[in-house]
Amino acid sequence: MHPSHDESPASASERRLTIVLAITAAYMVAEIVGGLITGSLALLADSGHLLGDVLGLGMALTAIRFARRPATAGKTYGFYRAEILAALVNGVVLLLVAAWIVFAAWERLTGSAPVEVQALPMLVVAGGGLVVTLVGVAMLRAGAERSLNVRAAFLEVLSDLFGSIGTIVAAVIILATGWTAADAVISALIGLIMVPRAIALLRSVVDVLLESTPRHLDMREIEATMRSVPGVDSVHDVHLWSITSGFDAMSGHVRSNGRRAEDVLHDLRSMLRDRFGIRHVTLQVEGADHADDGACCIMDPRCFVPISVSVPLPARAERSRTGPAR
Repeated sequence: MHPSHDESPASASERRLTIVLAITAAYMVAEIVGGLITGSLALLADSGHLLGDVLGLGMALTAIRFARRPATAGKTYGFYRAEILAALVNGVVLLLVAAWIVFAAWERLTGSAPVEVQALPMLVVAGGGLVVTLVGVAMLRAGAERSLNVRAAFLEVLSDLFGSIGTIVAAVIILATGWTAADAVISALIGLIMVPRAIALLRSVVDVLLESTPRHLDMREIEATMRSVPGVDSVHDVHLWSITSGFDAMSGHVRSNGRRAEDVLHDLRSMLRDRFGIRHVTLQVEGADHADDGACCIMDPRCFVPISVSVPLPARAERSRTGPAR
């Protein structure tokens, strides 16, 4: 089973997530009460956005705590991927909220009856929401750079920051000109701004779930650096993927040119850890006379083959029919 690792980037942000969740939930209740008292649909809609934040932050915290559960015989990496699944759900929620905002704005703009907007209460409450979201963004920003799960929560809070600013601008325009459509126009712009951020998050999540090579690592550079280690003749059957944010793993086969396998393995693991930050490495060192038992995937056209590996002629013919390795 997978051994224990240092505290994950998401786990390091747990206390900040808890604080942001508490203040967001408290202000959500305040916005609901304010919306009901003043009859402001804008405030009730913004409280709906905060409800999305509360759900997202709650899922992020739940995933972090769930990921602490120990590995089992059936789940040898433990529950690290729970954080990625939470980020996936949050990314989808962001897209749904953005679609709802744009749809609601379109309905309001095309509606026959004008909608009354009480701009002054809207401005006051939006100002309080701006303070709350600024605190949340500041607290989650650092963790968002290292964890997809925290980044998902950060993006939800950030979207509400734009929402608060937009609501303030709309309230000022309505107070100054009486043009109530400003509320719908700015809401639609906020919804459109959310879309590319949500798509970028989902792309990162899909990369992890498909076990793609992490974007911050270059497979060919790693392969070339491995071949430069004394005693390494070639490398093959190399795989590089992420278990969760900040936890990269690698496996591969190394053909030595006669140097002791233990020394080659020690130097490779040290290099991969110190230069590329890959701490979970599984390598098989083979002698120069190692017989190919068919266990390696260089014959499979779907496998990545480093440039230093000579592919047998039958495999080359197969690859030419099915396309290049990825």
